[in-house]
Amino acid sequence: MPEAQQTLANYLTEEIREVVRREVLDPEGSRGKVYGRPRIFNHLLSSQPLCFNLFAELRRDLPLASRTFAQMTRGRLSEVTAIEFEWSPGRGDQRYTGDRSAFDVYVLYRDVDGRPGFLGVEVKYHENLQSQKQEDRPRYSEVATQMACFRSDALVRLKQPGPLQQMWRDHLLVGAHRIVDRFRDAAFVFLYPEVNTVCAAAASEYRRCLSDQSSFTAWTIDALVACLMFNSDARWIRQFYARYLDLGRLPPH
Repeated sequence: MPEAQQTLANYLTEEIREVVRREVLDPEGSRGKVYGRPRIFNHLLSSQPLCFNLFAELRRDLPLASRTFAQMTRGRLSEVTAIEFEWSPGRGDQRYTGDRSAFDVYVLYRDVDGRPGFLGVEVKYHENLQSQKQEDRPRYSEVATQMACFRSDALVRLKQPGPLQQMWRDHLLVGAHRIVDRFRDAAFVFLYPEVNTVCAAAASEYRRCLSDQSSFTAWTIDALVACLMFNSDARWIRQFYARYLDLGRLPPH
């Protein structure tokens, strides 16, 4: 810093940098959003810049996004209509979860019948998912009951500090948004690299807390990038792979 912010060298292409200028640097575009500064500019391993490096080009190429997400969801959607960053239907709004949670990436789509739906995506990279205990709001239990997808004996575990708590709150935000705004379909996507064994274990443990898994899915970044490569030979996808996934480039230990 300040060169990292001035040049946006943390970002892979000029198109991605332009999205970052509008979403992060522009006061109007960043209104109500929370970006970690300075790490969004100078931290090569932070998950926030990773989100832009992975999804900003897709925001500009919705046909590629549509093909890729249709395959990743096994036909659950047919057309991606918009992609947003650090998005919430209403931070602090009691109609939803009443807290400050937001989706790292928000994907709006239409299903095969043309009905609207969305994916709320939480992105991790090197994080170990440890967290401090958060306030247990009565609204959380209300939404959990309305969603009817949680095992009753798992709710105490989901409220405890640790790997599952943030996942639960993001999943609740998906459910509240779907119910309040009457979406036909919605899902929470937990996205992480396959070598992050902490995230993999947390995803498996989280599934065991669910009686209905239709509104939750876990993807690896590796699988998503492989799907992108199948659908496009765009250079930015190879650049992303080299930056974040090609562990062969690391020096031997």
